[in-house]
Amino acid sequence: MPTRQTFHRRLGVAAPALLLALWSATDAGAQESAKPVYRCPGPPVLYTDALSAQEAREKGCRTIEGAPITIVPATKPRPASGPAASSRPGEGRVNPAEQRSRDSDARRILADELRREEERLATLRAEYNNGEPERRGDERNYQRYLDRVAEMKAAIARREADIAALKRELAKLPQ
Repeated sequence: MPTRQTFHRRLGVAAPALLLALWSATDAGAQESAKPVYRCPGPPVLYTDALSAQEAREKGCRTIEGAPITIVPATKPRPASGPAASSRPGEGRVNPAEQRSRDSDARRILADELRREEERLATLRAEYNNGEPERRGDERNYQRYLDRVAEMKAAIARREADIAALKRELAKLPQ
């Protein structure tokens, strides 16, 4: 069995060769992974690195080496002009009477939904019976009963959250 001293001596001789081998392997891997970028002619000029050398020759593409590729973002399109587009400032506004009508319809719809949710919550709470609902015939297994109680508790929490959200929405609407 070699001693520590002979092991270090052997490693000391082999270390530079090992480092040289690792460096050349990573350098070759970097060269292989760096694909050439081609500039292909056509109405839309195409820059790609997805072509093989044979495909690039067939399409008449040239290799770009060392030249940085600059990407210029397109300009934002201008709004359409003409009879469909309005150039007058107040034309996109809604008539105040019509807006009041829309608001009152929204308020009525939200109030109806709030009333229905409150009724469903009252029904759930009555069935929940403060955490001790009536056992059903199919709940001979006590765990099924506990699962149903947990589901009822979660449903009550969801209904309460829904009611709170509806009240917030109603508060946002103008009177």
